[in-house]
Amino acid sequence: MMKIATAEGTKTILAKYPFMMKKKYGQNFLIDSHVLSKIINAANITKTDSILEIGPGIGSLTQELLEHANEVIAVEIDKSLIPILDDQFGHFENFSLINDDILKLNLQDILKDKSSIKVVANLPYYITTPIIMDLLESNLPFVSIIVMVQKEVADRIVAKPGTKDYGSISASIAYYAQTRIVANVPQHSFMPRPNVNSAVIELSLYKNPPVTLKNKELFFRVIKAAFSQRRKTILNTLANNFDIDKSSIKEILDLANIAENVRGETLSIMNFAVLANLIAER
Repeated sequence: MMKIATAEGTKTILAKYPFMMKKKYGQNFLIDSHVLSKIINAANITKTDSILEIGPGIGSLTQELLEHANEVIAVEIDKSLIPILDDQFGHFENFSLINDDILKLNLQDILKDKSSIKVVANLPYYITTPIIMDLLESNLPFVSIIVMVQKEVADRIVAKPGTKDYGSISASIAYYAQTRIVANVPQHSFMPRPNVNSAVIELSLYKNPPVTLKNKELFFRVIKAAFSQRRKTILNTLANNFDIDKSSIKEILDLANIAENVRGETLSIMNFAVLANLIAER
């Protein structure tokens, strides 16, 4: 079969089928086999793995996934792409195709019998963060999430405390997974070219979270509060977001060994966990 993830392969597919690009879905198809290899290698796919692919497009990544995985479950929102994907891969016994919005799907029903699930996808950039957080919060047995995202978003996801890109999404994802950038991907790796640079990131999910929490919801509230007003100190952001007087917050910060004049961007998830647990006790 012709390799789709090349300029020639993509042009052939687009010429063969009556398909029109839809800007609202951010459709940019990978034509760089070198980047494709980095994605596949990072995913470390075996014949026991079930792969969830989000936004397969014309199948640039799908084609390679089917060669390595036990099964590929592809979720595509654009109904005009379904005939292309059916035509290309419908004869594969390990291929399943769902025409739906990933954010509206009940993944528990679809993946309930799977024991080793990896997400490998070129995500729609306009809804990257909601998709990643939905996956992490699903409680499904995901081993890893390997996704192409906008470079700016990738930098925020992998950022460490004290850096300019570190924010609530960095800290929130750090509760669920170790993160790293697998590859930086220039604009010319796609057809058509996007207006932004991209990156492939890997999220290796923890079997057990790295911190112990008394109240998980409160932990994420503390993170959100800490970054809600980045120029304010942790003392003021907590005072503005929780019904606790400043003197009590000062006591909590003292017990947590955190200076009251530091900002949220300097705190690790361990710091946030200690704060959340002390607030929970109040």
